[in-house]
Amino acid sequence: MAPSLATSSTLALFLLVAVSIADAATFTITNRCQYTVWPAAVPSGGGTKLDPGQTWTINVPAGTTGGRVWARTGCGFDGSGNGQCQTGDCGGKLRCTAYGAAPNTLAEFALNQWNNLDFFDISLIDGFNVPMAFLPAGSGAGCPKGGPRCATAITPQCPSELRAPGGCNNACTVFRQDRYCCTGSAANSCGPTNYSEFFKRLCPDAYSYPKDDASSTYTCPAGTNYQVVFCP
Repeated sequence: MAPSLATSSTLALFLLVAVSIADAATFTITNRCQYTVWPAAVPSGGGTKLDPGQTWTINVPAGTTGGRVWARTGCGFDGSGNGQCQTGDCGGKLRCTAYGAAPNTLAEFALNQWNNLDFFDISLIDGFNVPMAFLPAGSGAGCPKGGPRCATAITPQCPSELRAPGGCNNACTVFRQDRYCCTGSAANSCGPTNYSEFFKRLCPDAYSYPKDDASSTYTCPAGTNYQVVFCP
């Protein structure tokens, strides 16, 4: 007997869900700092609290773009998940739905993009608050450069004009000038500055200004799983 239309539709939906789950990337987020952090992840994940040594795992759907993971510090939340963080705050919510406030070290990613590749990086364009590594899980087979690390504690070395409570701002955040933000008159012609070179010297793998693509973008085959480690 031929399957009914309803049965065929149910089977198709099941297969679609199964494929979607199989294509999702697992992100394992670990706090190796000696202090508590409140990691956040958007558009998938939200946020949680991690004491030293704890791990948080999230699944990110294939095709996700504009993804970010970051650490928040100096947080306090009530039983409803409302509160505030000194760095990386996302509108006073434990479970973030929006990007965090500068300064914050960012793990950025877009999954299953051109040529069936994931693109990912660590960015200091929003400044620095916590050391980070963003690595493919396992052997990293098919990932030509592995993954980026920014293990240096930048905040104690931060220029006085960029200092912020709990972190170190990028020059764009502080001065709002085209040459630092690669906007307006410098949108197509901006280059490194003394401030971006300060960040690049301490964390050569990370984006230090918006046009810093050549040395700062990493790729892996779609379907790769990832580790984000705070204080690697």
